[in-house]
Amino acid sequence: MSPNRGRAPQVFRNFTSMRILRALFRPVALAALLFSGTAASGSASHAAEARKVIVDDDGSGIAEWMLLQAPNVDVLGIAILSGDVWRDEGVAHALRAVEIAHRTDVPVLRGAVYPLLNSEKLTDRWETLYGKLVWKGAWMKKWVEPTVQSTPPYHAPDVVPHLPEGDPTIKASDEPAVMFMIRKVHEFPGQVTIIATGPMTDLALAQRLDPSFAGLAKELVYMGGSLNPQQVRSDVAASQFAREFANSPRREFNFRFDPEAASIVLRAPWRHIVAVPSDPSTATELTPEFLHKLAAANPAFAGTISKREPGFPLWDEIAAAVWLDPSLITRSEELYVDVNSQFGAGYGDTLSWTPGYQPDLDEQRETVVRTINAPKLEAFITSLLARPLPNSSPK
Repeated sequence: MSPNRGRAPQVFRNFTSMRILRALFRPVALAALLFSGTAASGSASHAAEARKVIVDDDGSGIAEWMLLQAPNVDVLGIAILSGDVWRDEGVAHALRAVEIAHRTDVPVLRGAVYPLLNSEKLTDRWETLYGKLVWKGAWMKKWVEPTVQSTPPYHAPDVVPHLPEGDPTIKASDEPAVMFMIRKVHEFPGQVTIIATGPMTDLALAQRLDPSFAGLAKELVYMGGSLNPQQVRSDVAASQFAREFANSPRREFNFRFDPEAASIVLRAPWRHIVAVPSDPSTATELTPEFLHKLAAANPAFAGTISKREPGFPLWDEIAAAVWLDPSLITRSEELYVDVNSQFGAGYGDTLSWTPGYQPDLDEQRETVVRTINAPKLEAFITSLLARPLPNSSPK
């Protein structure tokens, strides 16, 4: 039995209960927790000047491998929360990903199971009032319209199905993801980048637990939000993914799954924010041809990549790539960004203002990526995955 197939500890299963949250938000002596011990993370070959990063994701994919394979990057940990899939299933994928990459030195940490306020029942009620959502992540039961993408399996939060890439043989860290992130930004003040490619529940909890969290990080790079995406590619998959923004250009899943968390995070005092909305992803696609190139680049990844379903835009991969190589960005702009957290037709929609027009309710100025060089992105991803893996064998 996979170590993740059993039920998670009670504190994680009930993480969003009022009793637990009240206990978490009482004043605590964080210093003792933050500096009680600092286990070394990252491979021994990483130089002191390596760029430190924590990934906060709702699954595991090529983006994690890009960061693990990149030179002079120290991946301190991979935090997983619910979003596209339930947290425990995402944790299993992440554990298997670090095994395949020969990077079991990188801890995988459990984040939030549920959004702060949003829920499956609340989403069902919203759909009754305002219409169907194209994608609902872990709450998704079937597509509204016929689609070339397979119907995702619907299951309970504590169910971890067998993985197509094989089940992991290692366990996740016992440390909660939120406390790990807080501890690391205190350990390395001004040095840790947070790359968030899922909902922002973990980051919101970290900021509420420790108001110095965002200011101690080096920067936030996130995939989320939507401004005015336009369909660029003409194939069937691209046309079907355009359903999500055709009539609702400000709606995007990561923000929509936990709008309250996203608003908390985007109003926090980060030193620097880079936003990757849906807009640049419309020029990208995980085509069968690109999957074949990636599989051929490195036999270690070939088995898993060959099982990947084609057709998806490269949402998370863009976020990882532009942090690693900003020259991939062909157009960006400075905006103030927030999220509509009022339960109405626009619940979870992206709000944005050019400088000078923001309402000054702690919105932060962000560098928003609008377009990227798609062919260069594909070549960059391929080159990263082609790099040799550490000498240790995968488990």
